[in-house]
Amino acid sequence: MSSESKSYSDNELVALFQEGRAEYAFNMIVLKYQERLYWHIRKIVISHDDADDVVQNTLLKAWKGLELFRSDAQLYTWLYRIATNEALTFLNSKKKRIFIPIFSEEHDLSQVLESDPYFQGDEAEKKFQKVLLKLPEKQRLVFNMKYFDDMKYEDIAEVLNTSVGALKASYHHAVKKIEKYLTHD
Repeated sequence: MSSESKSYSDNELVALFQEGRAEYAFNMIVLKYQERLYWHIRKIVISHDDADDVVQNTLLKAWKGLELFRSDAQLYTWLYRIATNEALTFLNSKKKRIFIPIFSEEHDLSQVLESDPYFQGDEAEKKFQKVLLKLPEKQRLVFNMKYFDDMKYEDIAEVLNTSVGALKASYHHAVKKIEKYLTHD
């Protein structure tokens, strides 16, 4: 991340964008958030190449929508919402393209994880990632944002457009299932 992008708050970046310095402001936003968005998306779609594509789609949507950005939302939660929606849209379109009746998203993503030349974790990390793929989509999203991205429940609620109470329940259920999978496999 560029130290120059760190020097701007999100509000300052949005103001720069709205004051006519759109390209500069957007470049600073990309420098500040591209890596975080990549890893968030990568945990959803698993594949490095797919994550790169989804990041590009996310940034393109952000560029087109930043003009209408409401300052009552936080910039990073708005970007995460776009990224999450783009990643889920990508997975859904992938499901529709694969005409195998027994298509299993968990199995498909596990296969991607197994063959991913960019995966740098050890066997324990790979097992943990495969366990996460067994979780229902919402629980996996909540767990990833809370555990890996260290997001507050309030911010996750804004990204996923749901209540904090529902998120806490999803996270709790996810943790219980992960513990069960790890101790019984």
